[in-house]
Amino acid sequence: MSVVEVERGLSPIILGFPHTGTDVPADIWKRLNQNGQLLADTDWHIDQLYDGLLPEATTVRATFHRYVIDANRDPEGVSLYPGQNTTGLIPETDFDGKPIWRDGEKPNAADIKSRLEQFHRPYHAALADEIKRVREACGLAILYDCHSIRSHIPFLFQGKLPDFNIGTNEGKSCSPEIASAVGRIVFAARGYDAVINGRFKGGWTTRHYGQPQLGIHAIQMELTQSSHLATEAPPFALDEAKAEKLRRHLKDVLGIIEQTAIKLGSR
Repeated sequence: MSVVEVERGLSPIILGFPHTGTDVPADIWKRLNQNGQLLADTDWHIDQLYDGLLPEATTVRATFHRYVIDANRDPEGVSLYPGQNTTGLIPETDFDGKPIWRDGEKPNAADIKSRLEQFHRPYHAALADEIKRVREACGLAILYDCHSIRSHIPFLFQGKLPDFNIGTNEGKSCSPEIASAVGRIVFAARGYDAVINGRFKGGWTTRHYGQPQLGIHAIQMELTQSSHLATEAPPFALDEAKAEKLRRHLKDVLGIIEQTAIKLGSR
């Protein structure tokens, strides 16, 4: 299978989709237990949610599931949130802390090495190539990393997560103008709540690529699945009415990022 899908556009914006893929090779699938085979921690329908909102945006999408290997984790296995519950490069549990592998089938060091070569590195090679291409063409590149998560996950955080979770690695991964512009849209969105650099401050992708001083900006958007799914449990169906309402705000978000990019690029 192709581990990454790329669609090139002329915009300075690149949309990253590291967690919408559901492909699991047969030899890995049979090692997952019944809980793991639910693939519950997928970013369900997120690529569909953003489809067509910014027609000239470049998209880079991993086709493999995060249980194969997580494309938004440090390849060295360093934790994103030291001291807090999280999942690793190849998760051993789901977001509820429940095992996802059959007894004796947890991935070992050889599995990690193999999957880095087959999945993680090709995805990031494609992403890096597009960032380089877009920056050369437009004078800068803005990576907008697209994510979703259940609104209530006690294993990871207390209470309800805000609907819009913007991560900029505490302001290090993108210019303040970009974060401020996105904030103006989401904080004004009626019926939704939002936070910047709350529980989720941006994953490894945001932190690794975001180098504003070099003309590469990165921002992560983590949406609660309650904002667009009929239910945050199987079958994880998209609620068309919710999705259409949310898409209007996401279109505004991408539009204002592109406008801000043009301003930044003209300086």
